Amino acid sequence: MSSVRDEGKDRIIFVTKEDHATPSSAELVEEDPDDPYEERGLILPSGEINWNCPCLGGMASGPCGTEFKDAFSCFHYSKEEVKGSECLEHFRAMQECIQRYPELYPQEDDKVQKEQSSETEPASQDSASAETPGADSTSATEPDSDSMPPNTEGSGDS
Repeated sequence: MSSVRDEGKDRIIFVTKEDHATPSSAELVEEDPDDPYEERGLILPSGEINWNCPCLGGMASGPCGTEFKDAFSCFHYSKEEVKGSECLEHFRAMQECIQRYPELYPQEDDKVQKEQSSETEPASQDSASAETPGADSTSATEPDSDSMPPNTEGSGDS
């Protein structure tokens, strides 16, 4: 026989082999093809944008949701030769909004640049000091003019 125990926000259910031996009595609900909240990807069968798609990463909600929707809609429905070329102002407004909320919309480029600069600063100093001896070593691998016999073929003494 199964037992149920609530611990805070969690409910723990212990089941026995006998519980698993009997067929399930759960009834599956038929999916409603007209459910507007059903996840169907970014573009719904009607051609409209599914603002609930997890692929948008929550950009459609939040303080810049309106700007994002305006810019994305403009691009999606664009008929221009260069798709979205008429949407520049919408994207500019969205970018300005995002820059007003850096704690909500961290810039990936900023993170990457900070990580790379902190990782490469010691290496760049090492490589700078390594380049100077490296330059000398490349010239050291070339034969010295003192150790080479003079080129007398083209001197014109004959």
